[in-house]
Amino acid sequence: MNKFFSQKYIAGILAMVMFFSLFAGLGQAKADTAFKINGDSAILVDGKTGQVLFEQNADSMLGIASMSKMMTEYILLNAIKEGKVKWDQEYTVSDTVYKISQNKTLSNVPLRRDGKYKVKELYDAMAIYSANGATIALAEVLAGTEANFVKMMNDTANKLGLKDYKFVNSTGLSNKDYNGMQPTGSAEDENLMSARSVATLAFHLINDFPEVLKTASTPTMMFRGGTTDQIKMDNWNWMLPSLVYSYQGMEGLKTGHTDLAGNCFTGTAMRDGKRYITVVQNAKEANGQSTYKARFDETRKMMDFAFSNFSKEEVLPQHYVIKGNETVPVTSGKAKQVKIYTKTAVNIDTLNGDKNNYKPVLVLDKNKVDKNGALMAPIKKGDKVGYVTLVPKNGEKLSYLTGEEAQVDVIAAQDVEKANWFVLMMRGIGGFFGNVGHSIGHTVKGWF
Repeated sequence: MNKFFSQKYIAGILAMVMFFSLFAGLGQAKADTAFKINGDSAILVDGKTGQVLFEQNADSMLGIASMSKMMTEYILLNAIKEGKVKWDQEYTVSDTVYKISQNKTLSNVPLRRDGKYKVKELYDAMAIYSANGATIALAEVLAGTEANFVKMMNDTANKLGLKDYKFVNSTGLSNKDYNGMQPTGSAEDENLMSARSVATLAFHLINDFPEVLKTASTPTMMFRGGTTDQIKMDNWNWMLPSLVYSYQGMEGLKTGHTDLAGNCFTGTAMRDGKRYITVVQNAKEANGQSTYKARFDETRKMMDFAFSNFSKEEVLPQHYVIKGNETVPVTSGKAKQVKIYTKTAVNIDTLNGDKNNYKPVLVLDKNKVDKNGALMAPIKKGDKVGYVTLVPKNGEKLSYLTGEEAQVDVIAAQDVEKANWFVLMMRGIGGFFGNVGHSIGHTVKGWF
């Protein structure tokens, strides 16, 4: 190898090394600048579909503090809907409720020992001011005792499909704050949930009972206004549009804080028809300190990310025909194939410019096809034969709080009548002789 060629060769190798190092560096920079929340866990979801758009340690059971009250709200609103409880129904204060409500180190509206309070004013105090005594009062209205109500909370969590949860009281307080009067568990116990389960609860709450947002978005209200017991209740959600950390479209939902849980917040905001739900647990400043401000800063970060980077896109139109699966074979029909297409369009949240990152996959209903994958005649136009699910081409997975995939029904695009006995017989005869002829042909070829 001559000296000139050797120098060119070495220079070429160095250029290649630099080239690949550059791209490796770019990949590392991209990973380092990935979206991240300062907190122990977080999740961002579409408030209408439950599609998960971002998650961070979302399945770890952590303290939730007063975000627990969303479950109390859900059970109460359901009881109101079913007529089991009335808004103007009166409650007489129990000894436990009186003692808790008088604790000024906790969020409370002081309740009189001999007082009578309507369910609606107790609900407002809980939803707006996170009043703990009022919350226990509602638990007693709904279940007789708070201990019975805790069982209702855990049962409801199971019915709603929550996966990671543990309720020991109605309020979200640490049991030690009950001063020996805790309804269940030890003095060290506290309510726990994963961010995914908190988001699932919030999703059901605002979709099953959207009226909750009217109360949750009230910035301030007077408790027992015009009486000597009146107290101004300022909403702890300081991201409401008129409050200190104002955020456009913010309507709720629930803050929380204990020593175990740190500063937590479940938020929901709506702009231009798009609603998102966020959860952050033990939100922290850059220095690692958990603060009131941090939970709103991290919520703002997720909301900004959602409103700026996601859009609802029609990934598949109505009556979409899947390439390679334009028809499905039919058994015992006048036609041997039936055309199929999607019943409706498929709309999902996608990152801007990412609409074409999804491929449709056909899944036929196993109860409607035979072992050969053929549908049985007769078939009517519009009959469901299966569904199409979307699979991201980049290998990621679409995730929903409900566990359902992004899918749409696939239906028959035409009628296929059942063939009469003569047609079926002639097909059978034709198939028989066709097979015989095929066998003879192979045999004759074997002779030569």
